[in-house]
Amino acid sequence: MRDHFIKTLTEIAAQDKNIILITGDLGFGVLNDFEKQFPTQYINVGVAEQNMTGLATGLGMSGKTVFTYSIGNFCTLRCLEQIRNDACYHEANVNIISIGGGFSYGALGYSHHATEDIAIMRALPNIEIFCPADFWETEEITKYIATHKGVHYLRLDKSSAGRTNKEGEVFQPGVARVVREGTDFTIFATGGILEEAVKAATTLQSQGIECRVVSIHTIKPIDETAIIAAANETGGILSLEEHTIHGGLGSAISEVLMDNNTYPKKFHRMALRNGFSTIVGSQYYLREQYGLNADSVSKKIKSLLQENP
Repeated sequence: MRDHFIKTLTEIAAQDKNIILITGDLGFGVLNDFEKQFPTQYINVGVAEQNMTGLATGLGMSGKTVFTYSIGNFCTLRCLEQIRNDACYHEANVNIISIGGGFSYGALGYSHHATEDIAIMRALPNIEIFCPADFWETEEITKYIATHKGVHYLRLDKSSAGRTNKEGEVFQPGVARVVREGTDFTIFATGGILEEAVKAATTLQSQGIECRVVSIHTIKPIDETAIIAAANETGGILSLEEHTIHGGLGSAISEVLMDNNTYPKKFHRMALRNGFSTIVGSQYYLREQYGLNADSVSKKIKSLLQENP
């Protein structure tokens, strides 16, 4: 998804000289072409994420559309005060691009596991949060944030569901996408882990269970209509995310349901429940270890459906 973001941004920058990309001293392999084509629209601030965000805010308030680019935790947690006090408070044109969401950098250990960022960023005012699941969503979200003022957080992870869009489909920020129909259960997923949801739904279909699979590409504002519909129209809801159980997608869904006095027949959140991830390994290995893969999802839904109401 990272490569699709850069490709799309490069195309936009060719038409809009106000696009500025700032990196925190990484991404050289993927950013080389952008730098060569637009040397006056590219800045490497070094390992200085707080300065990167302050600089981005100043440029954003001066009429530029700025993209900051770094690894998940680095462009969020290291400069949270600057995002809050500078970018969000002033509603500057700052787009925070996080690569390596969730367990993408699993082999590098917990310092590189971005598993609290959604919860933390979701608490900030004046920010929209996007977690695309596939290449098409990544491209469409990039176009949207490049042409709409304000602060946006774009969380990209290494995995993806490929391309799930239908021919002629029009992307709508804030509107969830049903990538698979079904009435027995609903799986809400955000980010590349949608691929596990689709695999789980395929397994369950072979067992006579039809699952609705929904991509929540926009965490804030979240699609309340899709959530309420799933609660009323299907046999239960399961949320799936590569993030801590606290404050992420599952929490956001719970808030919507309770605020609207809507109660699904079954409800379960699948996320990192152990707090800190003490295991290292590939993204898929960590999903398996923490029960966030397709096999775990299909087994959980089958178990929930077999329980008494």
